[in-house]
Amino acid sequence: MIRIDAKKGPQFCDGFSRRDFIHAGSLPLLGLTYPGFLAAKAGASTEDNDVNCIMLFLVGGPSHIDTWDPKPNAPEEIRGPFKTIQTKAPGIRITEIFPKLANHMDKVSLVRSVYHTASAVHDTGHQMMQTGRLFSGGIEHPHAGCVVSYLKGQRGEVPSHVLIPKPIGRTGGNLPHGHTAGYLGKQYDPFILDADPSAKDFKVPDLLPPDYITSIRADRRRKLRDSVDANVAAFEKDSKSKQFDDNFNLAYKLMTSPKAREAFALNQETDAMRDRYGRTRFGQSCLLARRLIERGVRFVTVNMFETVFDEITWDIHGSRPFTDITEMSRLVAPNFDQAFSALMDDLSERGLLKNTVVTALGEFGRTPKINPAGGRDHHPGVWTILMGGGPIKGGRVVGESDELGYAPKTRPILPGEVAATIFKVFNLDPHHELPGPQGRPMPLVDFNLNPIRELF
Repeated sequence: MIRIDAKKGPQFCDGFSRRDFIHAGSLPLLGLTYPGFLAAKAGASTEDNDVNCIMLFLVGGPSHIDTWDPKPNAPEEIRGPFKTIQTKAPGIRITEIFPKLANHMDKVSLVRSVYHTASAVHDTGHQMMQTGRLFSGGIEHPHAGCVVSYLKGQRGEVPSHVLIPKPIGRTGGNLPHGHTAGYLGKQYDPFILDADPSAKDFKVPDLLPPDYITSIRADRRRKLRDSVDANVAAFEKDSKSKQFDDNFNLAYKLMTSPKAREAFALNQETDAMRDRYGRTRFGQSCLLARRLIERGVRFVTVNMFETVFDEITWDIHGSRPFTDITEMSRLVAPNFDQAFSALMDDLSERGLLKNTVVTALGEFGRTPKINPAGGRDHHPGVWTILMGGGPIKGGRVVGESDELGYAPKTRPILPGEVAATIFKVFNLDPHHELPGPQGRPMPLVDFNLNPIRELF
């Protein structure tokens, strides 16, 4: 995430940078309040038919036993309160709280043996599932979508990677969550919507200039900036200033682009379509994700929740400020069921599913045994994720957990293998090396990890 209010050391005369000058003056002149869109990569590529990805991050960590890996023959304190239902895919059963998803399992596969051995806290799971690695030694690894932005570039005038509606916030660990470009640099951070698409007055606050700045005035201000540039160019000619210049020009291009504005215009969708996804923050975020993919965005990350506190989420500890199993089944599961199913149908009907991978994943699973508060606690020992669309085959189950849902029984899969699978669908070599910290080569995923071959 790029901020214009970050602390920087002014260096006038002895080194006042053109970057600082622009930071203080030129951006406000153009009416920009938050430059998340600067993250889109400079040097746009032409339109192509490459694969896209929508990552639905189920913040909080769904219980695998209560969702997509039920244990109907386990003791009552483990199997939970829900019955299982047959899906459209022969032999695959899920719990009854996902009736719509059950009718789409021919388009989706389940990976039931994901696990990690790091601390059972939200933040580490967020890092590992979005980047493929655990952060250590002060190194922040890039989100998979940021890697795609770096290696693939953008299409036309829209950003390459968009995060909606907001980044993951406070989840208890006070650690990075893995949504940035890390060591690749802030110019590859995602464009962050920072707004609720279900709000009646929804608009993208950081893409367009304020209403009072007409196109003529905005153009005049750009010319003013060009004039300023000519007078301060001698102060600084380093690569960082050049990078900021490139990003500024791209920002202006996005701000004045009808295509970019139109991509975010949810009000152009019919009421019937908006109702189809559900008039919730997550439902409308999924609809916006489809709209963005349709208009050239390569990678969209949708965070279902911003935090796990004082909100009904997948984090079903049972006692306040968290959710219990019953609340999850009444509110969270139907929200996901409707939005995910609508997204898969909509992509399919528009011919987009054949080149758009949709994955729904959380940071860990939940403990097999129900706790005294009527919930389940954090459990990274095993959990289930969903993947479908693009080259991913539907109607499959990869791996299995043991009889109690405590650990992988077959085909244990690490978060890095999930990341490798995402890179593979983009035709990226998972072991391609990026310029890492201090210029040290860093493979997209560790060399001992490979894509989940059973999904292809």
